[in-house]
Amino acid sequence: MKKRVADIFKEHLKEHPPINKPKQKDFGHFAVPVFKYAKENKMNPVEFAKNLCEKLSGCEEFENVEALSGFVNIKLSDKFLDEFANKVLNEKENFGKSERKEKILLEYISANPTGPLHIGHARGAIYGDSIARIGRHVGYKIDTEYYVNDAGRQIMLLGLSVYLAAREILGLDVNWPQEYYRGEYIKDLAGEAIKEFGEDYFKKEIDINNFNDETLMMWAKEKMLDEIKKDIKALNVTPFDNWVSEKELYKYWDEVREILEKNGALYEKDGKVWIKSSEFKDEKDRVVVREDGRPTYLAGDIIYHWDKFKRNYDRYINIWGADHHGYIARVKAAIKFLGFDPDKLEILLSQMVKLLKGGEPYKMSKRAGNFILVRDVVEDVGADALRFIFLTKRADTHLEFDVDDLKKEDSSNPSFYVNYAHARIRSIFRNKNMDYDDVKNVELKNLEDDEKELLFFALTLPYVLEDAFINREPHRLTNYLIDLASEFHRFYNKNKVIGSEREEVRLKILAVVGIIIKLGLNLLGINAKEKM
Repeated sequence: MKKRVADIFKEHLKEHPPINKPKQKDFGHFAVPVFKYAKENKMNPVEFAKNLCEKLSGCEEFENVEALSGFVNIKLSDKFLDEFANKVLNEKENFGKSERKEKILLEYISANPTGPLHIGHARGAIYGDSIARIGRHVGYKIDTEYYVNDAGRQIMLLGLSVYLAAREILGLDVNWPQEYYRGEYIKDLAGEAIKEFGEDYFKKEIDINNFNDETLMMWAKEKMLDEIKKDIKALNVTPFDNWVSEKELYKYWDEVREILEKNGALYEKDGKVWIKSSEFKDEKDRVVVREDGRPTYLAGDIIYHWDKFKRNYDRYINIWGADHHGYIARVKAAIKFLGFDPDKLEILLSQMVKLLKGGEPYKMSKRAGNFILVRDVVEDVGADALRFIFLTKRADTHLEFDVDDLKKEDSSNPSFYVNYAHARIRSIFRNKNMDYDDVKNVELKNLEDDEKELLFFALTLPYVLEDAFINREPHRLTNYLIDLASEFHRFYNKNKVIGSEREEVRLKILAVVGIIIKLGLNLLGINAKEKM
């Protein structure tokens, strides 16, 4: 709708003007500021707006155009709204789709494959998946990626933990190191490892300070990745397009290091190799090669971003935990030294979550040892309710909620409230033994104010989606759905639908609202309920 309105104005202004939403509903559906055009034509803005209104008065798309203090306020015609209502009914889940040229690589979750996903990972997973869903719908070409940190000390500790847990299961002496992974999942892995490798494999004595059993480490990593993939599926996260191994990328380190050296990025000090990241807003330079010649964790990230940028996307988006905020400058500095544009990398931060149950802290998982597992919460409240509550706030703000609130069946539970609106509409059509297609040919005319208000609000979904993606804020869609559900409940409680003189018109409007709610929920990765 906005584009059509902008096209009409372009005929008179020679360009697409900004189309805004008036502050007050009485002012109309859209407001177009004309101060710029009045100045270009050396006219008073009020007079310019009045003259423009006269030229627009014959447009069948507009019921009314009115000049107000340098703005042209527009009320859309019933015919114009009906055209877009039909568009919704015909296109259904494809409504609001468009095509754009920009290609984006979106990397998110990328949790270390050393344990199941915890509730903090879940927020980043849901956030990233929703951005991808919305972005693809509005036309961006988005590939999603999981970066597997399968090199270095953490994978060694995973393998060692499994090895020692297996020995413990077998009743052998175990000298646990200061650092190791705890939890029932390690014991479960160890039990599987005994079946896989045999008891004798774990009976040999090892030096826990120099553990280097590559076979066991990679086996344990793959098992944990399988667990992570199950957690991702439980959250209804769309399968990733790419899984990239840090270990595999390290073979390019010499090539990447040569580029950095050529570009004057590195120097040696205290037996280490440093990158001059302080030249690009980092608080200090960082080590990329240790005294013993081993690349650091940062070196791995540098190789990964080199690999990313070589793939020639228009934009790269990383979603990281908020504790990685200080890491941004050093990665962008490395990208600059590699000869790429660091402004093409956008880093979004996801804050941790505080979970309650009945007003008390949610119990840590016995299986995980010291954190709350995704699968425990999903089993408790379901993926849909969890996704909805995670998407009610900006991802970079703290989130605290009580899972018992997600089980409430009243308006205090926003997930229930929105789903109830959809289920209520579906129930109306079931009781009439009708489907949405049955109202396609109904003509919307002589619309009452609250009918027009509900229909127009439902038809604004495409702008909400565009806004949510551009700002990387899927909570804007969530809040829109809550508001739309509120508008529907208010309308339905006030106006008779079945058996009224305006039954057909109102059924058509409700069909549009039902399709929009279902589409909006689907783009948040949530299945709209048909019955409640």
